[in-house]
Amino acid sequence: MSLDELDMKIINTLQKDASLSYSDLARQLGQNESTIRKRVLTLRERGVIKKFTIIVDNLKIGYNTIAVVGFDVDPGMLLITAQKLAELEEVRYVATSTGDHMIMAEIWGRDGRELAQTLSKIGSIQGIKRICPSILLEKVKE
Repeated sequence: MSLDELDMKIINTLQKDASLSYSDLARQLGQNESTIRKRVLTLRERGVIKKFTIIVDNLKIGYNTIAVVGFDVDPGMLLITAQKLAELEEVRYVATSTGDHMIMAEIWGRDGRELAQTLSKIGSIQGIKRICPSILLEKVKE
């Protein structure tokens, strides 16, 4: 699977603003709208573009406390534990990883108390051995 320069321009532009219409995207890239429409469709069919989504300002919707949390788990429970974490509404992303922790997650809370309650609930998930939260002060880049 190879991507050409136009594919990469489409991807980079949509990463900055996925709400662009095909005509706006075509205008920005100096291309025909039908060309852009076909390219985006092909990128989606090939799984390069998985989905279109939004980035929300957590503060404006009432989530004032965000933590990136590392989890140490029983190795045999890694994928099951990651899936259980992913099912929780407060957990915004989950990834298995190498390094200091086997699982990394971003968890949102309305305040410190709500975050502590969520972490307590997570602590009861079978397979979790250790929870290492780091509170985010400010996101510099998303």
